[in-house]
Amino acid sequence: MSGAAGLIPTYAAIEAGKDIALANKETMVMAGPVIMGHAKDRDVTILPIDSEHSAIFQALQGNHREDLKRIILTASGGPFREVAREKLETITPEEALKHPNWDMGKKITIDSATLMNKGLEVIEARWLFNLDIGQIDILIHPESIIHSMVEYRDGSIIAQMGIPDMITPISYALSYPRRMATNLPSLKLEEIGTLTFKRPDMERFKCLALAIKASEIGESMPAVLNGANEIAVESFLQGRLGFLQIPILIEKTMDIHEPFSIHNIDRVLEADRWARKTAERLLLGLRN
Repeated sequence: MSGAAGLIPTYAAIEAGKDIALANKETMVMAGPVIMGHAKDRDVTILPIDSEHSAIFQALQGNHREDLKRIILTASGGPFREVAREKLETITPEEALKHPNWDMGKKITIDSATLMNKGLEVIEARWLFNLDIGQIDILIHPESIIHSMVEYRDGSIIAQMGIPDMITPISYALSYPRRMATNLPSLKLEEIGTLTFKRPDMERFKCLALAIKASEIGESMPAVLNGANEIAVESFLQGRLGFLQIPILIEKTMDIHEPFSIHNIDRVLEADRWARKTAERLLLGLRN
């Protein structure tokens, strides 16, 4: 289940006292403090299925939480990481749906192309692992072999590596704390040869910068970011919005939002409704 639609079922599962293998990052983006607080009250364990958060979770095992210095989320950079900006102005939905490493649904594939997906993962990681935003770094890693890393205060970095296939994080969440056998081929580093890393260009990937800004502002702003992004992505897939207009619509929506506290689910949903309605209205102006 993709998008904000996962929020209510996740909250209901916590209310019922069910441990959760969480694949819906938007739940944590919109309502991270509400979800984590309610899970603690109900003694519910939340296990991440996102490959990056599963990697962080695995790299934390057997270590003392207070020894953690930072986490490093990796990103492939999407299909357009080397494409000239003038070309991005004419990118079609069909082109954007061709991810180089992962086979995913339409919404998450577009989010990966804009790097909004990584921005949402930053917010999710903040709440899942109780981190300050300054403890979360991002690296572009085109090979998608290292799924994320944890650095400890002694300088050691523990990375979780594997072929890019969701079978691994899903099976780990379902079998935790054990590991089940899979039919996945072994990772052959000698065939890969080189692993590369670089910092993301925040000017090029404005959606990533907006997500970090929303997390820093806090309160209802991450929910507004998410709602506006869902409208923008849907509009792009429908041909109503250009690829480079996606962050423009999101930023315009955020700029006129006055953040408020989200101490319960109703307040989260209020922010989501406001964002969608506002983004739809602003969309008309962008198209004229």
